[in-house]
Amino acid sequence: MAGPDPSPAAPTLAVALARVLALVGGVVVLGMACITVVSVTGRALSGVGFSPVPGDFELVELGCAVAVFCFLPWCQVTRAHVRVDLIGPFVPHAVYRWLGWLGDLVLTGMLGLLLTRLWEGFGERFPYGGEALRSAVGFGPPPFFAETTYELQLPLWIPYAVAVTGLALAFAVSLAMLLYSARPGARGSGAPL
Repeated sequence: MAGPDPSPAAPTLAVALARVLALVGGVVVLGMACITVVSVTGRALSGVGFSPVPGDFELVELGCAVAVFCFLPWCQVTRAHVRVDLIGPFVPHAVYRWLGWLGDLVLTGMLGLLLTRLWEGFGERFPYGGEALRSAVGFGPPPFFAETTYELQLPLWIPYAVAVTGLALAFAVSLAMLLYSARPGARGSGAPL
């Protein structure tokens, strides 16, 4: 996979998993592009017997959500998140590194908060499991009916499961990198965060 190299603070297993998840996200984006092309072509040629892909809007909408959460871990291991360097050139290197670590701390906290909220949303949509299992993982009672998309009737818990997986990996990678870079003499400590 071309692009930025993983940070030296990223654990090897996390880099491998993030790479696989990013490839899955890329396949999802490619699939969404194909669905869009076929659907637009079908609409344009509707007069000669073609038609758009049924549920194209739903498929692209769910695909976008899945792709974003699949790309998050790769963004974290390559440190490719958006960064604004307004004061970086004007402060000493040690202060700059400390501010970078503080930014990583805030990002890790936000990913953790998003993960807990997404996990609760997944639990509200996941219709399976007994009372003991659901309470053990913090789901609460099952929904009265399985929530689905309007046109294709796809269960919403499936894209939630993929999103939770991507966000959990992004949080784990962020936490591991945060703890690794906080150690005295950490590998790559001379490089900016």
